[in-house]
Amino acid sequence: MAADLLAGERVLAFDLETTGVSTQYDRVVQLALVGANPDGSEIHYEKLVNPRRPIPAGASRVHGIYDPDVRSKGDFSTIADDVSELIEGAIIVGHNVRKFDMSMLESEYLRLGKQAPKPKAIMDTYELVRRLKIGRPHGLGPQCTRHGIELKNAHTAAADAAASLLLFWRLSVDHAPSFRKSVEEIERWAVHGAASPDSSDLGRGLTDLEPVDNLGKIRIDDGHMVLAFGRHKGRHLSEVQKEDPRYIQWLLSPKGIEDDDARDRVRTYLGNI
Repeated sequence: MAADLLAGERVLAFDLETTGVSTQYDRVVQLALVGANPDGSEIHYEKLVNPRRPIPAGASRVHGIYDPDVRSKGDFSTIADDVSELIEGAIIVGHNVRKFDMSMLESEYLRLGKQAPKPKAIMDTYELVRRLKIGRPHGLGPQCTRHGIELKNAHTAAADAAASLLLFWRLSVDHAPSFRKSVEEIERWAVHGAASPDSSDLGRGLTDLEPVDNLGKIRIDDGHMVLAFGRHKGRHLSEVQKEDPRYIQWLLSPKGIEDDDARDRVRTYLGNI
């Protein structure tokens, strides 16, 4: 089923190993994109990345990457263009890839003052196993075991990426009726569930909204300013101002919003609330 669903597309399983679990503050130490081009030619892109900071011991114990392993490697800026070219317009497969790996990637591009690449669709196997009501635990390792997939070298980027691609294929075969639609429809279903019978529009996503700044960190939704990145992603600035004023102070600094005009617009907006 997955082969027909993904025919003619660039399909890439994606996984990161990082210095920690904060998508805003931690950094990438390893990146893997494994899959194929529309013509069937294989893609295997795997890089170690220098995070320009010490890798915490706890993180190293998980993924086995230590400071000496990355000391001679380039930082994320040295691979940013290659990664962007691969991901832009591709179908990305991964486990918890939407909230973690793609969010982490977005933060890396924002630090460089660049727009993150936009895939055609994201097939998140973590979202899919939950939507299909498959039993817990929902982590990649247990789900691979449940579905007869051997996961060697777990917590290395390439191994985890390849395993998520196999898991997606297994889900599409075992639950074929749920995959008899376009990848865009499957993605909407995985994220939002089934639409009501009279619903034809699931609403605009954050990337469809008008940007306030040149990187699209802040966007306009029906007159309200909404955060499109970071730990408050998807929330109105007015809510964040009440609950986390320190975050707003950081946001209004050059480290938060680099665009001077955009910072002034945000200040004016918050001052009028």
